[in-house]
Amino acid sequence: MAIKFYADEHIHPGIVKALRQRDIDILTAQQAGNLNVDDEEHLQFAASEDRVVFTQDEDFLRLNSRMKHHGIVYAHQRTAMRQIIDGLVLISETMTEDEMENHIEYL
Repeated sequence: MAIKFYADEHIHPGIVKALRQRDIDILTAQQAGNLNVDDEEHLQFAASEDRVVFTQDEDFLRLNSRMKHHGIVYAHQRTAMRQIIDGLVLISETMTEDEMENHIEYL
């Protein structure tokens, strides 16, 4: 089964649009009604939906050792949008849900 992503609330809409144009399943925090919730709640929600969290918030990296999750993809704030899109496409094409389980992938 293909990896499904969950974008936290600070992700640029252009990234979401580009992924959807490539038929990649990505749900935003806004669409899920998860605005202004804490990072743990985002991670729990994503896990309940079998989704990999995509974030540019390094606080999620600290949660990795404390919580089970379906994966975290992290990109630094200064990462170029094209690099983020290409990285997420590559992950969706080459990694499995099992490989992403409790794993952090850095872009």
